[in-house]
Amino acid sequence: MKDEQDKTIEALRFSIQMEIDGKEYYQQASRESSGKTGKELFQWLAGEEDKHRRKFEQIYKAIEANKAWPEMDMQPGKGIKLSTLFSKAKNKAVPKGEAQQAELNAIAKAMEMENKTRDFYKSQNEEATYEAESNFYKALAMEEMGHYLALVDYREYLIDPAGWFRKTEHHSLDGG
Repeated sequence: MKDEQDKTIEALRFSIQMEIDGKEYYQQASRESSGKTGKELFQWLAGEEDKHRRKFEQIYKAIEANKAWPEMDMQPGKGIKLSTLFSKAKNKAVPKGEAQQAELNAIAKAMEMENKTRDFYKSQNEEATYEAESNFYKALAMEEMGHYLALVDYREYLIDPAGWFRKTEHHSLDGG
């Protein structure tokens, strides 16, 4: 059982550091973003990483004190409605040229980070000892997928704003 607890503690330490690194990356990306929408998206993602770090720290302290995984309230999908963020972007300028390429590069790196983090949480879920631990990692993996999809959405918005609005607003001609 000691080996199992050591493995859990190590995974928590790793998770805390991943969330710290993610927050730092998103804060930097927000500062360097050339558009208001990008700044807001990266700030939101930095906040999400910080929220995850605090949860991991709570779990870490509980495990050290009680030697068991605590129940955590993790409701995936809660948070700001990202479509609101993008719908506000209708009247804003989309970065062009080098600024847009820098933004797209930041998004690509962020998408890669979110995928790696999601995969790590999925693997932790598969190795979970406690049901609460499994549920927590499942919820985190789902949140990371939501972050990834938000980044995909933003990338599509940058590449083709008019197409993005057509797709998201579901305009169609009915012929009538």
